[in-house]
Amino acid sequence: MRGRVLDPCMKKAKGEIVNNVNRTFARVSVATVMFAFVGLVAPAFAQSPPELDRMVQRIALYPDPLLSQILAAATYPDEIRPAADWANHHNFLRGEQLAAAINEDRLPWDPSVQALLPFPSVLDMMARDPGWTQTLGNAFLAERDAVMDSVQRMRHYAYDYGYLRTNDRIVVTPGPYIAISPANPDMLYVPVYDPGIVFFRPRPGFRVGAAISFGPFVSLGVAFRPWGWGYNRFDWGGHRVFLNDHEWGRTMVNRGTYVHPYEGPRRYAPEERRPEGHEHGRDGRDEHDRR
Repeated sequence: MRGRVLDPCMKKAKGEIVNNVNRTFARVSVATVMFAFVGLVAPAFAQSPPELDRMVQRIALYPDPLLSQILAAATYPDEIRPAADWANHHNFLRGEQLAAAINEDRLPWDPSVQALLPFPSVLDMMARDPGWTQTLGNAFLAERDAVMDSVQRMRHYAYDYGYLRTNDRIVVTPGPYIAISPANPDMLYVPVYDPGIVFFRPRPGFRVGAAISFGPFVSLGVAFRPWGWGYNRFDWGGHRVFLNDHEWGRTMVNRGTYVHPYEGPRRYAPEERRPEGHEHGRDGRDEHDRR
């Protein structure tokens, strides 16, 4: 009927119907987008337990404080190679002199990467196998629980077969979740072992005690507290990681915006970098200070 005018009640009812339809469409659209995003992320990074086990084998027996830093740093794979080069170039510095050089150079990498600079061998291992490093970082971002469970599986194998034990360098705390701590919190040793041996039943007569050795100790005193050393740990049962006494919250979703809280260390912009030509001398002083 032409020219018919709806009464106010009918207008209100019609408006509510339109609004409900719009809200329903919006919810469906958001849900569809979220489902599509998860669908893109999960197939790209999800790995089976055996794949995760093989991936973490080379670091599963590292002390918890070092392991936590490696997992976090691996989420910044593009920064590992330049950090490894810097660490090798300054491998004559130790303790407070090294911490001072890191601060003075105003480095452009995430503090979790900077925290590994006292460990040139670890950074070199990560830099020489960038594919592994990136896969590890992506797995830690996308499926942290599964990565931590895999580390525990490997530790239980090594412990059950008699390889992993407390000694003068590490303290092994057995239980449902195996923790590995430095015997001295300020002196950290990097273990050296063959994954093809320590995660498998030893052959008769094999000396299991010799399967895990250790490199030179790295001194991590008060000077390295700003990078979290002394405050890094796992909550294995809760699948949580703490760096600098704060829970690590970087994931595949927020990786572009997440900034972990550190007191002092930060990522410097290129224009804030220390000018080229400054070299740290082997006596701990800058080259320009010795001229």
